[in-house]
Amino acid sequence: MKKIVLIYNSPMLLEIFEEIKNKLDFTFQVYTENITNKLDIINQNNYIIISQKSDKIKNLYIFKVPIKINRLVEKINLFFLAKNFSNQSSIKVSKYILDLNSRKISTGKRHLDLTEKEVQLIMFIQSNSISSLKDIQKKVWNYSSDLETHTVETHIYRLRKKFLKTFNDSSFIKNTKSGYFINKNF
Repeated sequence: MKKIVLIYNSPMLLEIFEEIKNKLDFTFQVYTENITNKLDIINQNNYIIISQKSDKIKNLYIFKVPIKINRLVEKINLFFLAKNFSNQSSIKVSKYILDLNSRKISTGKRHLDLTEKEVQLIMFIQSNSISSLKDIQKKVWNYSSDLETHTVETHIYRLRKKFLKTFNDSSFIKNTKSGYFINKNF
């Protein structure tokens, strides 16, 4: 996928990029209109905006002059790399977004910090339509199937309490006689 930089309100930068375009890892376009009209396109992974002016827009990189052009190009490439890494770490789980890097799950402006084991537990249950207690013990905790323990139930109980307290959600992880599953009815 081609990376595109939208140059917003900076004709000088456009001239510089035109001169060195064969050495760039991205293409560029100039944009002089109100940038908020293009937010649906801009918020995609392959776009960033660079500008000297600050607007409250996602994927905006503000540069300050004077700046060495090779330093600016390096920062743009790093911005794309970081954005790509960040987008690969986010997974939709029911009505929530789980960020694997920060181990946070969120919806709207609310977020909940998770332990590594809680993330593993959610990911395992999410990856199956229904997960039996024995499967969770074996795959998440590496316990043998004949071991009697309440580790899974305890972790799920605590996780449910956290979801209730943070999101007022008492049905994130549900269970039947067959096992546990993520409630996707939202």
